[in-house]
Amino acid sequence: MPESRIIAPTLTEIYAGTAQRFGHLPAFARKDASGKFVPVTFRELYEKGLDLATALVHAGVQAREHVGIISDNRLEWILCDYGILLAGAADVPRGTDITDAELVYILTHADVRTVFVENLTTLEKLQRCHHRLRKVETIILMSSGGEPPRGVLRLEDLLAEGGRRRAEGDHSGVERAGAVRPDDLFTIIYTSGTTGTPKGVQLTHANMCSQIANLPFDIEPGDRTLSILPIWHSYERIFEMVAIAMGACTHYTSLRAISEDLKVVRPTLMASAPRLWESLYQKILANVRSASPLRRALFHAAHTCARNVHRAERFFLGQQLDMHGRGWLENLRLAAGHAVSWLLSIIPCRLLDKPVLSKLRAIVGGEFRGTISGGGALQPHVDEFFNFIGIPVLEGYGMTETSPVLAVRTWENLVLGSVGRPYPGTEIRIIDLHTGDILYPCTWRRGRGRGLRGEIHVRGPQVMNGYYKDPEGTERVLRDGWMNTGDIGMITFNNCLKILGRSKDTIVLLSGENIEPVPIEARLTGSPLIEQCMIVGQDQKNLGALIVPALDGYRTAGLKAPDPAGLISREDAHRLMDAEIRRLISTEAGFKPFEKIAAWRFVPRSFEVGDELTNTFKLKRHVIADRYAVLIEGMFAIS
Repeated sequence: MPESRIIAPTLTEIYAGTAQRFGHLPAFARKDASGKFVPVTFRELYEKGLDLATALVHAGVQAREHVGIISDNRLEWILCDYGILLAGAADVPRGTDITDAELVYILTHADVRTVFVENLTTLEKLQRCHHRLRKVETIILMSSGGEPPRGVLRLEDLLAEGGRRRAEGDHSGVERAGAVRPDDLFTIIYTSGTTGTPKGVQLTHANMCSQIANLPFDIEPGDRTLSILPIWHSYERIFEMVAIAMGACTHYTSLRAISEDLKVVRPTLMASAPRLWESLYQKILANVRSASPLRRALFHAAHTCARNVHRAERFFLGQQLDMHGRGWLENLRLAAGHAVSWLLSIIPCRLLDKPVLSKLRAIVGGEFRGTISGGGALQPHVDEFFNFIGIPVLEGYGMTETSPVLAVRTWENLVLGSVGRPYPGTEIRIIDLHTGDILYPCTWRRGRGRGLRGEIHVRGPQVMNGYYKDPEGTERVLRDGWMNTGDIGMITFNNCLKILGRSKDTIVLLSGENIEPVPIEARLTGSPLIEQCMIVGQDQKNLGALIVPALDGYRTAGLKAPDPAGLISREDAHRLMDAEIRRLISTEAGFKPFEKIAAWRFVPRSFEVGDELTNTFKLKRHVIADRYAVLIEGMFAIS
């Protein structure tokens, strides 16, 4: 693990430093009209950022003011970020899928007077709500396409104005940037609201710079990344800030274009969400199912041998998940089994790698060192699959309130089933949910409390200042510097963090049994018949499930339907799903009797981002429960 880097204490100083150190290297790249990636250098980006900062100062933006950005991923987004921060202000970002209600709430609550909007469509949304946005005085259109209405400024005009002022000797932007302090806010990110009203998370320059300084693996000048996650989200944001600080180039892409862009850019690194890898996994398996018998046999042989080799090697490197504290006899037995498995598999693994597995690795460009997956839990079978075929997935864990990373795997410590070791400089406590006792670290307990499950509390330089204008909400989660994550987990016996669920998601049955729905949901969505699902059952005798069927899986099984609603009334579809649920959630599959699903219902349409899902694909459980209350009541009326 690299030692803590010497990093400037503010993002403004980092921006200035990278312009000096990596000035000629490409910092970001976007597609032109022909679809070709066109780069902008670190020096060009910084100079344009100073131009914009100078114009913003003269437009009346004050130091430490809050400036809105309503936009999706694009080069102008990072340019606006540069301009706002260099002007000594803090940004309040959100994507264009923001609802009218969220738009009004966030811009009003954050006291935004100046707001950047991506395009004319987003501008129309803003103007539709303008009578309710009494604090907004200045609107700036980022896109150059189309003429904005009267009174709306254009980003390109501000850049030209700032450049002219600087050429005439105006240093106001430079002076404002030089006055930024580490404890100044650089952003207020409003949470995506899985449980209600969004909260404004206040993050400082010092918070973000600590994440860059303590990064536990290397990113080098010349590394290439693809940006696909929402840029306003803290996870994608820190990844782009790290790329800037280390001299890597970020290429903006989209879900629609990612397959082609992986081949063109040949990225070396990438921030990603589990949904991307789950989708790619399903596509690979679909291709395998449609291949010839010989190709299917070669794939399964190559995958089995690679799995045996990697499992054995991870065991001998101390990277096999250990949640119970194995004794020497168990370790000896496992060592013997892994040694035999490795010896039998290593030669066929190497022989089959080039004709089979290397072709799978080529899907991500051929020069891929790995992805850092965050924003949700990666399903175990997907996690293992990609790591075993040679596409390293470094799963991490964090939250917006912690800038966001709290733990992450590294190439040197890639323990599957965990989210790696705590981030350097981060303290973690595991707290008993019922008594409040500290389970880990605890000197008098076996293993200092390793292997004991409880609520995760954290403290470190990345923890937020608090929620904006919400002292009560801040007090509920942040006390004496310790942040209550609301997640349940444990420290394993090989010192990694294992996430087990959400304390707020915990379902309590009438019998008093506490059940974490996430592992059950992860197992179910591993089925080719299930696209999405949500486990329910609070205060019921048994668990139930809302199921969004996977149409491709049903078609493969010989049942065709135009949409999920088309399967609701079909008895053969229900019989197939009944059998699949019984197979997946059983005592033989490792589940307890009270975790079995007693009833379920098909949902007539997929859960969508901005509605039933957050921007990072997390279930908005309260929204889904309210929307399908009748279905839920019906399944428990007969269970």
